[in-house]
Amino acid sequence: MGAHAIDPGLDDLAATARAALVREIEASGAWITAPVWREAFESVPRHLFVPYYYVGALSGGYERRWGEDPSPRRRENWVRGAYADAPLATRVRDGELLSSSSQPSLMAKMLAELAVRDGDAVLEIGAGTGYNAALLSHRLGDGQVTTVDLDPEITESARQHLALAGHHPTVVTGDGARGCPERAPFDRIIATCTLSTIPRAWLAQCAPGARILAPFATGLIALRVRDSGYAEGRFLHTPAYFVPLRGGGRPGPELPDVDLAELPRRTRNHELLRFLLTLTAGRLDPHEAYGIWEHEGQPPRQRYGITVDGGRAWAWLDDPAGPYAWPLP
Repeated sequence: MGAHAIDPGLDDLAATARAALVREIEASGAWITAPVWREAFESVPRHLFVPYYYVGALSGGYERRWGEDPSPRRRENWVRGAYADAPLATRVRDGELLSSSSQPSLMAKMLAELAVRDGDAVLEIGAGTGYNAALLSHRLGDGQVTTVDLDPEITESARQHLALAGHHPTVVTGDGARGCPERAPFDRIIATCTLSTIPRAWLAQCAPGARILAPFATGLIALRVRDSGYAEGRFLHTPAYFVPLRGGGRPGPELPDVDLAELPRRTRNHELLRFLLTLTAGRLDPHEAYGIWEHEGQPPRQRYGITVDGGRAWAWLDDPAGPYAWPLP
């Protein structure tokens, strides 16, 4: 078999596994607000975008699964894993995860929340395997989709995967934090990497009323762009964990190195308290964060938001002008 080919005997298994994945995503409610995405997930073959991937090995580290494995059983495992509703590690270097194919149900949720309309121009930050760009291209057409990544190896492999699946969106090698001015303006920007601030270049490349959807802290922020200097929006309720944005943008936020030992044991690993600590990036000590979190009734993510106004950007709880606000880079 050549690169990216699939054993003809596995065609039926791939089709069956893809149909099962679509049913699983539908049951999760991921595209309940935009069921049009079902057709894209039914049509785009994920296995073409992950000719190999890595899974955790029992002995530690990663084990490679690939479509040209000499073992028929392991090739079947590769196909089944390609259609699991799970993230897949696609690039690992020295034990560090560099790139992955996101969990399909989370991708479906993000695409539904992007709220694209026919004719929208979309910029994707983080090309990954090309699978997300293929889903966008199926929905909008190749000419409406641009995907950018800093790593030329990633963009080249994404371009090959997309061509194999019959899609030819614009694939750009460059710093995602700088956007893609030559293809602007965009009606939607979607990022598949975690941010620590909102790149101002993105706002300048957006049409008025554009929507930006991006991982931030351990959540997803949905911003409405008013103009090149102003955007505002709230987090979705959905937790989200992605690799950080690389390049001119700052690395994505991580949970600060803080001592939680003096907090009540039941709260130390509470996911929403850790979201607050990550969002504020060390600007609150654990006791202060815990006090706000308890006083405000352990607020879910959708009570938090971000505002960008000219040279200022800040995160907030409930109200951009309220008492709880924290500056962002």
